[in-house]
Amino acid sequence: MKVLIVGGVAGGAGTAARVRRLDENAEIIMFDKGPYVSYSNCCLPYRLSGTVKKTDSLIMSTPLKFERQYNIQARVNNQVLSIDRANKTVKVKDLEKNQEYEESYDKLLLATGADAIILPVPGIEKANLFTVKTVPDVARICESLEMGGMNRITVIGGGFIGVEVAVNLKEAGYDISLVEAAPQILSTYDYDMVQILQKEMLDKGVNLIVGDRAASFDGSNIVLESGKVVEGDAVIMAVGVRPDSTLAGECGLELNDKGAIVVDANYRTSDPDIYAVGDVIEVHNAITGKPQQLPLAGPAQKQARQAADHMYGRPVRNTGFIGSSCIKVFDYNAASTGLTAAQCEKEGIKYDYVYILPSDRVGMMPGSTPMHYKLIYEVPTGKVLGAQAISKGDAPKRIDIVATLIKFGGTVDDLRDLELCYAPPFSTAKDAGNNAALVAGNLLQGTFKQVHVDQVRSLVESGAYIIDVREPNEYALSHIRTAVNIPLSQLRERLDEIPTDRLLYLHCRSSQRSYNACLCLQAHGFKDVYNISGSYLGISFYEYFNDVTQNREPIVTDYNFN
Repeated sequence: MKVLIVGGVAGGAGTAARVRRLDENAEIIMFDKGPYVSYSNCCLPYRLSGTVKKTDSLIMSTPLKFERQYNIQARVNNQVLSIDRANKTVKVKDLEKNQEYEESYDKLLLATGADAIILPVPGIEKANLFTVKTVPDVARICESLEMGGMNRITVIGGGFIGVEVAVNLKEAGYDISLVEAAPQILSTYDYDMVQILQKEMLDKGVNLIVGDRAASFDGSNIVLESGKVVEGDAVIMAVGVRPDSTLAGECGLELNDKGAIVVDANYRTSDPDIYAVGDVIEVHNAITGKPQQLPLAGPAQKQARQAADHMYGRPVRNTGFIGSSCIKVFDYNAASTGLTAAQCEKEGIKYDYVYILPSDRVGMMPGSTPMHYKLIYEVPTGKVLGAQAISKGDAPKRIDIVATLIKFGGTVDDLRDLELCYAPPFSTAKDAGNNAALVAGNLLQGTFKQVHVDQVRSLVESGAYIIDVREPNEYALSHIRTAVNIPLSQLRERLDEIPTDRLLYLHCRSSQRSYNACLCLQAHGFKDVYNISGSYLGISFYEYFNDVTQNREPIVTDYNFN
């Protein structure tokens, strides 16, 4: 069998290698219009900080290695121009020789990926503009940085690439601004959780601007819609990608309304002899049951193996994708899986969530740090829909646990009962997931009621009765301006101070003591009692970024981030 593959990064290279393992006699030709195949595009931003010390280190394989180790022809600087489905041929242009030729195929796989989006902003043609999509892109940035005169850099776009580029350039010592049109960076995290990361970027000196967009360019200076001017020596555009599906569209393959190639469960396109994988296709969301685009390397490699298997008649079990990902933002590690609360709202799914702040290991252990952990579940079934974790410790491990559970259709009871590894240097006896599931179970059973950190400001402004159950010394250091301090240790002796005709909102540092206080008050006949999920730590992180950037009056006397 003769297999042609268009695109030589994760999806294309993975398919080529799998075909060879399945068929020693297959003729395999892989085309890429760029100068490299099989490079680590996920590591591209880390070249900018010097974490990856040489550009060549990003290249994982070469055409010579493909030929010698796998008997695969990897033709770089060869652009596939068109597909003739009737005759099962492709037209190719050798960009170095400026010559065109044809190749026939039995099976064709498209792994053309996605193109970086360049916004059509007036004046952009005069900006010192870069993108971060390929090895040559990063090489060009590094060369320009080495030449000097590029100290102030503005990144447009607050997705994964934009944030990673901003972080790595800041760590390399450059003056960095990041502009994001949406109200927040990193849409894979809910607004309450992402405030932790936005605070971290602010603390580390990044000029982070959200909810504003580029209106025009004056050289490399950007005039925003708000009228603000962000001065810079260079601009890196990282607003996202769009499927590179021109080849597919021109030969009549089915595309969705966003230009992604429509594939079946076996990654076949509307032509049974043409397959497609990676950033260029739409995939099946295993939770919503709807199609989505998921430009991630992990799914691309899984798709590559399954497409190759199907070419050779091997059964493929397509379980769909849930979108697990992680990112490092300076000192914080963040991870997410499944649906966010915002996505649940959009999909009309009835849900609730738990936001807890357990230690990521036993408190007396070196390096113990709070973990911001959010668990999203369906009501009333308790089916786990998603989770997010952010900490200076091992947040991705905790989300990997939930990602596994979701793929098996697990509930909060299943998460509660998972037996996870425990030793004091690594975790707590009730790990974060177990802990969150216990809280979720209590909420489903109606054991107590809660409000979330994003509701606290309105509670303060409306004069709600808020009880701080921390000890007096904690309250003296900082507290919600309108809160009354009745410590848990004094609560039973001071019940007569608490009004019986008002809604009561309780908090402590991380919600544990206030949960116990809620149960105590309920046992003494108080009915409208609410625990503030996330409590004072969560409130401090949630409020800080907007307080600072909007110059608004804080609802706390001071913040507590420890």
